Amino acid sequence: MPHHGSARAGLSQPGTSGPGVAGTGSTGTPPAPGTPVGIRALAFAGAALVVLYVSEAGSDDLRSVDTAGCAPAAYGLPERLALSGGSPAARAYRASHPVWLTPAALASCPEGCPAPPRDRTSLGALPLGTEDGRLGCLVVVSAGENGFEAEQQRFLERYATAVAGVLEAGAAGGPPSAPLTYALRRMRVGSFVLVPETGVIDADETLRELVGIQPDDFDGKADSLLAHALPEDLPALMAVLEPSTRTFGRRELDFRVRYPTGEMRWLSLRCRVAAGTDGRPERVLGVVTATSVLHRGADDVSRIQWLTAALDEATTVRDVSQVVVTALREPLGADRVALAELQDERLQVTLLDPPQPAAWPRAWRLQWRSEWPDAPLNALPTLQTALRDGRMDLRPAGAAFEPGLDGIGPGGLAVLPLPAKGRAVGVCLIGWDRPHGFLPEERSLLTATASLAGQALTRAHAHDAEQELATMLQRSLLPRRLPELPGGIAVARYLPARRGLQVGGDWYDVIALSEDRVALVIGDVQGHSAAAATIMGQMRTAVRAYAVEGHPPDVVVSHANRLLVGMETDLFATCCYAELDMDEGDVLFVRAGHVAPLLRHPDGSTEEVEVEGGLPLGISMDADFPMTAVALTPGMLLALVTDGLVEAADLSLDEGMRRALATLATTDPSDPGRVADELLGDHGRREDDVALLLLRYDGMKTRPIRSGWAVWRLPDAVMHARRFTARTLRRWKVEEATDPVLLVVSELVTNALVHTQGPVRLELTLRGGRVRVCVSDSSPRAPARPVIVDWESTGGRGLLLVEAVSESFSTVPMAGGKQVCSEIAVPRREPASVGADPGAEDGDRS
Repeated sequence: MPHHGSARAGLSQPGTSGPGVAGTGSTGTPPAPGTPVGIRALAFAGAALVVLYVSEAGSDDLRSVDTAGCAPAAYGLPERLALSGGSPAARAYRASHPVWLTPAALASCPEGCPAPPRDRTSLGALPLGTEDGRLGCLVVVSAGENGFEAEQQRFLERYATAVAGVLEAGAAGGPPSAPLTYALRRMRVGSFVLVPETGVIDADETLRELVGIQPDDFDGKADSLLAHALPEDLPALMAVLEPSTRTFGRRELDFRVRYPTGEMRWLSLRCRVAAGTDGRPERVLGVVTATSVLHRGADDVSRIQWLTAALDEATTVRDVSQVVVTALREPLGADRVALAELQDERLQVTLLDPPQPAAWPRAWRLQWRSEWPDAPLNALPTLQTALRDGRMDLRPAGAAFEPGLDGIGPGGLAVLPLPAKGRAVGVCLIGWDRPHGFLPEERSLLTATASLAGQALTRAHAHDAEQELATMLQRSLLPRRLPELPGGIAVARYLPARRGLQVGGDWYDVIALSEDRVALVIGDVQGHSAAAATIMGQMRTAVRAYAVEGHPPDVVVSHANRLLVGMETDLFATCCYAELDMDEGDVLFVRAGHVAPLLRHPDGSTEEVEVEGGLPLGISMDADFPMTAVALTPGMLLALVTDGLVEAADLSLDEGMRRALATLATTDPSDPGRVADELLGDHGRREDDVALLLLRYDGMKTRPIRSGWAVWRLPDAVMHARRFTARTLRRWKVEEATDPVLLVVSELVTNALVHTQGPVRLELTLRGGRVRVCVSDSSPRAPARPVIVDWESTGGRGLLLVEAVSESFSTVPMAGGKQVCSEIAVPRREPASVGADPGAEDGDRS
């Protein structure tokens, strides 16, 4: 189950609202259905008004850019505040620390505060900053005479962090139109207003999302929401949502919902029952947040139940660290929590809360490495002693520490060794800024947390190591990089499944067959396990080997099928193989049980390519794999995908293909990498691994000129080949290259006639100032280069001469033989000299 416990706290104590705002207190007017989400949810945190002030480059003021709640004029808050002034917002901005003012403190506030009378008004100013600098300040006003409670303050501080994140993300293009509401949505806080008498409920979009209801499936009735709750939680939910006349005031409950995918999630409900004029329950006003597991009650049993269940759900070291922070920081009112693993006598910090470097010792900031700092154990004697003795160390306010711990807990510091299997595997630090006394209940909670966290940390570390090994295996089986293609750009993406071992059977490959031919391959071996990955690696290697040998697409896939059948494995594989002529844009497709390719035309229209299909690989030794020809034009985008992208438990294949085509149609093909990322989207918890291969076909910048000659096995065959070559070079007007080209043709044709049997063919190609000479024969053996050539040798010098005059020389396997190729650069034509006879022409140089 997912963990979303960061936004829970601070919603349990509704405050009284001021004039013109949807209130939550017992004396305020309840929010009406349809009230914006920002008002309903923030009112539960005691905020009647929220004003966002931002700083601007070159300005000495803070400027109001967004509000939530009642109008700022109702409290007399100004549009601008001087950074050098004495307003709470300016003070919080300069100090980078929240300022909380009760009505008594507001009475002496000089500026930037609500207008008098202030006897029932409280204010909070929260700085907005990131590691890159300060962004502004968030001012919250409460109509409660007792000020903001600790829970509410912590929630509003998290809200300020979310607002800062929104501002930072939108820095390049300016903040969103409503950053306050947008930040609240990112915190996933849903709200509702229920009329118990009719069962009609006004639930916002976030709440419907948390429960798992699609917008089109919600009819506005409470029964539609309750239908998603687990049956065993329904009685408690009904008791909260159908209150009696004696159940006014605040109510809270944690319950579970079941998603259409079968996933279960815990939600936390906080609500208040508002009475009508007749004294009967008129409305139920509430908020819902995602939580991790059981309700964290005040008693030790509930806390340990919650912690045990939460750690059981945590799989990674990061997850375990987050659970421990959630379990300790809020219940203990701590200001800092740090977790570190002990590995090879070094402490590697896994999580810091808060994450900002400024909140931690100066020595840590000076030695900050990648994401978190790490330090040798002998540099922290306080931790070294605690880990050696295996006992919790509670330090009171004012205790002296080494520089590496100075400033973590000036009001008190708890050092918790995390034991597992008879040794300490990590340590947890909890610090307070204000003096803190350790109560017996807190000591019990710390002891239990340390024991459970140590065991969970060991399991998570083993899980992380397993996943790292799986990732390395997957990466080693997939191409490290794709080749650069003339006339096109290929990009690929792979995402592992989010359940089980994160290694699967999806694969892709781009194979450069020649300078103008390329093969694109994508496949999927059944399952996502180490066995599937092993078969995947073998299939990818086999397909590449068969393709490089020069076989046509249907033969390549047929050979791969026979290989998989011969392995006698229980797994089968699907595959789509495409061979593309980069000069002409012609593609030959072969599809073996795989999803069809997708195509985007230059005008933005898309289609699913109709490719005749065959059986998956590994089913039948005699399966046929027909080829389908498709012509590409420059600007087209070809997408090969696996079923993990377009099919899931809650997504049919047809609908998935329609969504992929719609995404292709709306993306910009000038950046294939961005197109691939858009196609992947946000998959969350993927049920299957995903492979994606994209090719944007641009066409060759220069079109080659070709000419061929079938060499007859006659005594004067070499002479005819030379004459054909000379005529062709004159027709192409590249006579400057005649001498070296004729030498190469003589040697390669003679070699093929003397040392092979069967047909021989000569191919000449002119492209970009180079003449390519290729001689094909029926022998698979490459020409043998002589080891030693001395003055007594009678042969072997021909290949050395060819290599000497060639820019490049290679042998390429072909179906039923080989092709020996040489490239010769055409010399630059010298300007004609004065007096030269323009009519002079070379004779036949055969």
